[in-house]
Amino acid sequence: MSDVTNCRRCGRLFNYITGQRICPTCKQEIEEKFEEVKKYIQENRTASMKKITEDCNVDANQVQMWIRQERLQFADDSPIKVNCEKCGKMIASGRFCETCRNQMASNLNNMMTKSTATLKEEARKGDPSKNRMRFLQK
Repeated sequence: MSDVTNCRRCGRLFNYITGQRICPTCKQEIEEKFEEVKKYIQENRTASMKKITEDCNVDANQVQMWIRQERLQFADDSPIKVNCEKCGKMIASGRFCETCRNQMASNLNNMMTKSTATLKEEARKGDPSKNRMRFLQK
């Protein structure tokens, strides 16, 4: 369902549907900044975060958001890194390091197999009288 709301960047009213609460004009400006930063990084692979933000006139938080979304990726020798949201280890892109991603995937897989096994066990142990077909009286 759509909603009329104010843009978080410029304050203009716009028809909000999903995603960030930013008007289409501001989204376009952010996308243009992204392309500018991406081109700058390709030309200056070892630039620091401070250098990127000063030369491209973009907020460091915006650059970090693009890194977490894996839209920006840096060379291995780049000084720009973000912290893993779980353990704090420095990573080149994304939200989680490889170790934490594997651990979360394993935990999720274990929970799914336990849930399936538990449901099967309950179905097997359940009261047989409850497994009958029921009819509604008319």
